[in-house]
Amino acid sequence: MDYGVARDRMVDEQLWGRGIRDERVLAAMVRIPRHRFVQEALVSRAYGDAPLPIGDGQTISQPYMVGLMSEALGLGGGERVLEVGTGSGYQTAVLADLAAKVYSVERVRSLADQALRRLGDLGYYNIRIRTGDGSMGWAEEAPFDAILVTAGAPAVPAPLLDQLGPGGRLVVPVGTASSQTLRRITRGPRGHVDEDLVGCVFVKLVGERGWPEGAG
Repeated sequence: MDYGVARDRMVDEQLWGRGIRDERVLAAMVRIPRHRFVQEALVSRAYGDAPLPIGDGQTISQPYMVGLMSEALGLGGGERVLEVGTGSGYQTAVLADLAAKVYSVERVRSLADQALRRLGDLGYYNIRIRTGDGSMGWAEEAPFDAILVTAGAPAVPAPLLDQLGPGGRLVVPVGTASSQTLRRITRGPRGHVDEDLVGCVFVKLVGERGWPEGAG
């Protein structure tokens, strides 16, 4: 497979073709080798229009959803970003291309370790990853200019709202265990402004301010 051609087609058909217009997001997703973030047996499907399993019951998100969520953050290049749910590290790499510093929390240690090695091999050094409860954020490094949650929550986690800086944007899927709405919440001078973006389905955000372990 010619991976460069596959990335170009992915961005043209799945992102631009569905209305994503942020040139920095499109350029990042043309550059980043998505096939390096999937299991070896699934490399031929790395640029397809679907999420893929990465082990431990987790997935790498559909390319369109990665692009949409990244665009929704409105990043200009100088931001400090918190990601909740490192997973394979692919979304982390996109954020690292778009922002100055990325802090990412992953509850599954094996995934966090694999992502850290993979991102280091690809030359991403503006990223910090730790293992822990992402629903509680990363209070020691707050406030953040943007926060992205890559798992579905039953409600917006209050600690994440608290860790948004002035003008900060939080993008998070909220709903039931099987169906969510992607929401963008902006911290304005008179409180939070909440927008519904699109329907979606993510794995559960497990944690103190998410779903309990083993919840249906």
